[in-house]
Amino acid sequence: MSSYRKMRYPSFSLFREYNILFIRGLMILFLSCLTIRLNFCISTIPSSLKALPLKGHFSFEEADLKHVARDFGNRYQSHPMAVLHPKSVSDIADTIKHIWNLGPSSQLTVAARGHGHSLQGQAQSHGGVVINMESLRVPEMQVYTGESPYVDVSGGELWINILHETLRYGLTPRSWTDYLHLTVGGTLSNGGVSGQAFRHGPQISNVQKLEIVTGTGEVVNCSEEQNGDLFHGVLGGLGQFGIITKARIVLEPAPTMVKWIRVLYADFTAFTRDQEKLIFAEKAFDYVEGFVIINRTGLLNNWRSSFNPQDPVQASKFKSDGRTLFCLELAKYYNLEETLVVNQKVEKHLSHLNHIPSTLFQTEVTYVDFLDRVHISEIKLRSKGLWDVPHPWLNLFIPKTKIHHFAEVVFGNIVTETSNGPVLIYPVNKSKWDNRTSVVMPEEDIFYLVAFLASAVPSSNGPDGLENILSQNKKILEYCERSHLGVKQYLPHYTTEEAWRVHFGSQWQIFQHRKSVYDPLAMLAPGQQIFQKSINFS
Repeated sequence: MSSYRKMRYPSFSLFREYNILFIRGLMILFLSCLTIRLNFCISTIPSSLKALPLKGHFSFEEADLKHVARDFGNRYQSHPMAVLHPKSVSDIADTIKHIWNLGPSSQLTVAARGHGHSLQGQAQSHGGVVINMESLRVPEMQVYTGESPYVDVSGGELWINILHETLRYGLTPRSWTDYLHLTVGGTLSNGGVSGQAFRHGPQISNVQKLEIVTGTGEVVNCSEEQNGDLFHGVLGGLGQFGIITKARIVLEPAPTMVKWIRVLYADFTAFTRDQEKLIFAEKAFDYVEGFVIINRTGLLNNWRSSFNPQDPVQASKFKSDGRTLFCLELAKYYNLEETLVVNQKVEKHLSHLNHIPSTLFQTEVTYVDFLDRVHISEIKLRSKGLWDVPHPWLNLFIPKTKIHHFAEVVFGNIVTETSNGPVLIYPVNKSKWDNRTSVVMPEEDIFYLVAFLASAVPSSNGPDGLENILSQNKKILEYCERSHLGVKQYLPHYTTEEAWRVHFGSQWQIFQHRKSVYDPLAMLAPGQQIFQKSINFS
């Protein structure tokens, strides 16, 4: 009887095996269909892009794809499917609209790339479309020389070109970055900070109007009065809400000359006190920056190639070896006919500072040479093959009340030398920034930019090697977090949504809402790793 039941009713384990085999079969069938569908979709994308009626063109050439897969940071590489070289704003709008119309089932994302100066793949799009913004040369620059002068420029225009064009009319933008071979769209998407920011605010505080292509392919003109939410969101918005295709930049009368000054401090308190005094001094200097110098041999002797010591004998006796020093860098703009008056004013302001007397160095250069000073260094580094190396930079905004604690720990224990790149440090006035933009700042009215601008030597395992610099950066960030300093990253880089939430703090909900409105499929700027495009296979 029992054997009969066994023959008539198969065991439970046999049923389970049948079920497992059946489920596996279904899964294989589903994945096969999915793969076929994905391959079909992907294979049809290039032909659909090629079919778009553009004034510019798409490139699918390997050399072009490799070029845009790299950036100045030289640490991340993501190859796109195609590179768009637009000749008109409509080329960008039509491309984005086409990808938008493909819907969530398409994997395509879009990244705008300017001069490729991103640090950690922010302008890359893995398997997507990278837009070469430097190809966008329309509209041509238009300078307005009226009572409130401005210039209208393409989002792909370089700031160095804007400088040269506006100078033809005796005008100039008010706020800069230290390096001018960057695009307008690139710096406005981040902030644009330099030594003029204490007076005029960052570059995003010196824009009157923008033209934006949103994540749905819509072309929108915006300003404070018109589409103000998009205007403020895009400024410092890390490319998340739209691509800047045109900007109106505020101008002012241009000087012809610059008096450029450097002095040294051994005492950090005196250094920061003088910096903070100068950013509030009326008509003292037009540019205030500073940098940290640790264990540098023959520092003042190196300055002699570009600057003149006020007291050559005392300067030659000064020893920088094994010391931590703080350099205050100042600039006063003027025209040649004002030379005598400017020299007197500069001497007066310098007399109120508490620097080391023997370390006063000065020079006079043209306005263009001063603003384009980093490019001169770039040319030298390129000639030595030292420009296209990894740049593991770290930029921080630090509240004024925490800067001494920060300096004591970081410059006393973590950073032991500064030979592999400058360490900038200078205060900015928050009242010159617009808190409606997307830039994240510390809570306090005065905060410091501290920028560790290291260059890594390839294949080095020493202090100038990539791993050592990254380890140092990690220690700095861990200390800031552990000590609750209220530090915010500038040019931020995070890899998880939770980390981005912490970065934005109370601004996160506004940022997230703007994303849902202006780029609902999360197609734009995927390299920032803030939002991920969701793939729908239905």
